[in-house]
Amino acid sequence: VRGLAWAALLGIEGDIQAKYDSIDKDTPIPTDRQIEVDIPRCHQYDELLSSPQGHSKFRRVLKAWVVSHPDLNTFMNIILVYTYACMSAFIPKYLYNFFLKDNSHVIQEYLTVFSQMIAFHDPELSNHLNEIGFIPDLYAIPWFLTMFTHVFPLHKIFHLWDTLLLGNSSFPFCIGVAILQQLRDRLLANGFNECILLFSDLPEIDIERCVRESISLFCWTPKSATYRQHAQPPKPAGDNGFGKPVSYFSSEYQDMTKTELCREPMSLSELKAEVSPRISAEDLIELCELSPTAPTKRTKSGKPKIISVDVRSVEDYSRGHISGSINVPFSTVFGSDGELVQCPTSGVLQSYRGRLIVVISHAMKSAAMFATHLVKVNFPRVCVLDGGINKLKPTGLLTVPSPQI
Repeated sequence: VRGLAWAALLGIEGDIQAKYDSIDKDTPIPTDRQIEVDIPRCHQYDELLSSPQGHSKFRRVLKAWVVSHPDLNTFMNIILVYTYACMSAFIPKYLYNFFLKDNSHVIQEYLTVFSQMIAFHDPELSNHLNEIGFIPDLYAIPWFLTMFTHVFPLHKIFHLWDTLLLGNSSFPFCIGVAILQQLRDRLLANGFNECILLFSDLPEIDIERCVRESISLFCWTPKSATYRQHAQPPKPAGDNGFGKPVSYFSSEYQDMTKTELCREPMSLSELKAEVSPRISAEDLIELCELSPTAPTKRTKSGKPKIISVDVRSVEDYSRGHISGSINVPFSTVFGSDGELVQCPTSGVLQSYRGRLIVVISHAMKSAAMFATHLVKVNFPRVCVLDGGINKLKPTGLLTVPSPQI
């Protein structure tokens, strides 16, 4: 049942039997030797995977990736057919271009976005890991290359993937952060060498807690915050291939209709230079529920679900700003040591700690720097409006205060 459920979540449809049948899984190919070496390494404590029958089925599915052949028995191979179809949808969705001969640009972008997610959800941990030089390159590549099958035994993978498949391609970032947060106390208490040793033999992870916290992290993360240039490109209209999104949560940001309010591509060097993720203007408008006539929606406590922090000067702010935003001029709240200055403005900022904070400026450099300062003083859920205030000027959503009489 789980296999069929996963296939449904991955949007498997069409004549998958014909697609699988058309692949030659018997003719020797150059990768046979590597497959023979790798299969006995995969979860051999499991009775099926360690059996000759398991090895044989696994081998056929893997070989199905490279060549074609038409004649397989339908009844005997139905499980293999669905396995191949699921792989055909799963890998492009979660691991698009991860296995290119030169995949460094794909992996580096992915790890940089992951670093931003750590800073977004747990700035204190992010600051510590960066300070000791314990970067994701040192521990997270096997996590993402294998979608955590390198980390957990099968019974935990089943539980984890049951939830993973409900989310979009950014959900693995949340799983990674959730794992780190389970190890948080030990990581914060240790230096580089101890952290290396800790990850060389990963401690027991409570998978139920990991799943629960991953969902919470995912729900707090704006869709555009995990935008990647090297994610799977949007499918053409009318494409009924594998992997169509089935819900809001599994839909992809890159599949949305592109507008002037979308996120703009960034070079890898630009991405690496920023601690906090950017979000699109359309995300901000949706999260704030902005419209030219309606006020920002508020929670029962009277505070916005999301707060826009405009770091421009008072004069620039008065010429037009987002309804419900607060003006915190950059120069007024941070001292030369990077700490918050005790003043009414910083007090207002402190009152929003823990909420989603979107930093807005006319220049991306100043907004990114302000966000970095907030992260350094352990403000969580900090992001930057991509394109700044200029992205919003054509929308008619900026408010100009009435003149005082």
